[in-house]
Amino acid sequence: MDYKKAGVDIEAGYRSVELMKEYVKGTMRPEVLGGIGGFSGAFSLEKIKNMEKPVLLSGTDGVGTKIKLAFLMDRHDTIGIDCVAMCVNDVICAGAEPLFFLDYIACGKNIPEKIAAIVKGVAEGCRQSGAALVGGETAEHPGLMPEDEYDLAGFAVGVADEKDLIDGYDLKAGDVLIGIASSGVHSNGFSLVRSVFDMTKESLDTYYEELGATLGETLLTPTKIYVKALKSVRDAGVTIKACSHITGGGFYENIPRMLKDGVYAVVHKDSYEVPAIFKLLQDKGKIDEKVMYNTYNMGIGMIVAVDQEDAARATDAIRAAGETPYVIGEIEAGEKGVTLC
Repeated sequence: MDYKKAGVDIEAGYRSVELMKEYVKGTMRPEVLGGIGGFSGAFSLEKIKNMEKPVLLSGTDGVGTKIKLAFLMDRHDTIGIDCVAMCVNDVICAGAEPLFFLDYIACGKNIPEKIAAIVKGVAEGCRQSGAALVGGETAEHPGLMPEDEYDLAGFAVGVADEKDLIDGYDLKAGDVLIGIASSGVHSNGFSLVRSVFDMTKESLDTYYEELGATLGETLLTPTKIYVKALKSVRDAGVTIKACSHITGGGFYENIPRMLKDGVYAVVHKDSYEVPAIFKLLQDKGKIDEKVMYNTYNMGIGMIVAVDQEDAARATDAIRAAGETPYVIGEIEAGEKGVTLC
């Protein structure tokens, strides 16, 4: 008896590392010390010494049951982008610049080519966000997970000068809410998605005219990463007063998280076109509109609040970063919360 006969292939682990090295290399930043394969990832803090009061911000997340679609479609090179996005989009809401990222893959059986494809997506997400992929772990769990399945989670660390933190403290009535378009469902609410649509290859390969793609292609579209868009706004000299990543809990849970006491947000639902996938999901599942806005991003993946006089500059900056902005509402005085009208 040996470890391989018990279900854990150490040689496959070595091959996975070799295959992923080329992708990881493309995420390196000057601050990274050493390379992949050590017991820890080393990252120099020399660059942040010029900050008055540097603050580290961290976030961890996974991709939820969206991963089931990757299994069914046997496509594993984009789910890693989702994992990075779910983490870095959270830390940038506080004003951070993402520095580095680590991933954790648990699998029933280590198939090196599949693991490398997953890490390829993680590396692409890191490249989009400017974070270095400094390490990770691939754990083989025979008997605990089916051989053809895996789970993926990640951890991001960013930094901001304390004076540049986004905390909602200066919000006031009249401030403008700018929504940045999502790429679709992103990585939330897939348990409901999987209840509405048949999760078979035939169903996922069905082409929908209104989507301009198959159902599977639309649902597996990676989560947008908003690092460059928010940086572009700041570089334009605009102060982001508050920021919300619209993830699980949709508008009703996430928008109040960006608000201070004494103000509430008003969002105008007709201020932008809700993407077709949400309309299809709502109609096919006979889902109440409030449930949709309480579960999904409904086409808006990130919301920033800025002073009214800065709104035009902010939207121009977001467009310059390659994203699509919409003025979707405003801040008013009153009890903290959100009103959709």
